[in-house]
Amino acid sequence: MMRIICRPMTATFIVLMLLLFLSAEALAVRIKDLAAIKGIRPNQLIGYGLVVGLNGTGDKAGTGFTVQSLVNMLERLGIHVDEADVSVKNVAAVMVTASIPPFARIGNKIDAVVSSIGDAKSLQGGTLLLTPLRGVDRKVYALAQGPISVGGFAAGGAAGGGVTKNHPTVGRISRGATIEREIPVSVQDKQELIITLNNPDFTTAVRVRNAINEKLGQVLATTTDSGTLKLSIPADFQDHVVQLIATVENLEVIPDTVAKVVLNEKTGTVVIGEKVRISTVAVAHGNLSIQIKERTRVSQPSPFAPSPPGGSAAQFGLENGPVMAPGGQTVVSPETDVTIAEEKNRLLLVPGSSTIGELVRALNAIGVSPRDLITILQAIKAAGALQAELEII
Repeated sequence: MMRIICRPMTATFIVLMLLLFLSAEALAVRIKDLAAIKGIRPNQLIGYGLVVGLNGTGDKAGTGFTVQSLVNMLERLGIHVDEADVSVKNVAAVMVTASIPPFARIGNKIDAVVSSIGDAKSLQGGTLLLTPLRGVDRKVYALAQGPISVGGFAAGGAAGGGVTKNHPTVGRISRGATIEREIPVSVQDKQELIITLNNPDFTTAVRVRNAINEKLGQVLATTTDSGTLKLSIPADFQDHVVQLIATVENLEVIPDTVAKVVLNEKTGTVVIGEKVRISTVAVAHGNLSIQIKERTRVSQPSPFAPSPPGGSAAQFGLENGPVMAPGGQTVVSPETDVTIAEEKNRLLLVPGSSTIGELVRALNAIGVSPRDLITILQAIKAAGALQAELEII
């Protein structure tokens, strides 16, 4: 019987190789998450409607378009009313938006988002009346109606105070719109498919092309540019285009990215990409604090202080006699203290890093905050030591 002896060094090597294999597999992304097929996309719809049934939280009486819309709706229902007699505190004018997915058929249900355009306080408890949703061609593609789910509330008193939770002037009607017109989209009888990458990159495009050709066993995919690929449909897949798309979109590819550092100075957010590298550089960073204190000192004379030069007895209510009454003046003098404190940080050598982890550890060793890190990265980029694109948003 042959025995297999696993030495410690061999076991360590096997574990390392397994970890490398697993990490490589974890980085792989499906093509369907990296790209889309040209022409297969959702389409946006929009409509104007009225929400009724509000508990006094609707538009105010001065909202003219809400009153006009309500009167016009009642006219179409055979009810004639005067605009002056209409109160709209239980009614709100809204815009309704929805997105119709590709290959949607008549009768399918989609979600609708309802947003107030007047001065309504809340749409809680309201019901959207039948609202046509139109496309950019002004044709009606769906009809929306139903109770609104807000997920929040607004409560207040007569004094003007109140409590608000979430955003009560925007709500959603789950599956509240019914598709009434189809958008013609077909993948049959096509000779080729155009695949567009979400983030154009030459290396990623080549990897996607190679993965498709390797899977199909023939050269069918070609790259047009960094974000576009053409996939020729073979003769044996002419009647099975959907199967071909399903096969292609489930292939896994490791996408390539550019080295980039994104800074948001408004929020103090720093995002460093995986490919970011830094050359050897020395960094010293110290905060400078200047504190200025202003005080006012008042000098009050003693009760029997002599009169100041030029004073008269009449000033103190004395008509006769020498000036012996209190005559000192109150003196007000400002006093300013300026204190300057500078951190005694030493110069730190940040070595050229080969991984993002080493870069983070080196910068953390300086003990900087995120806002300080923004300034440091900008200075390192200006010195030419940051080998990455610096983007400020």
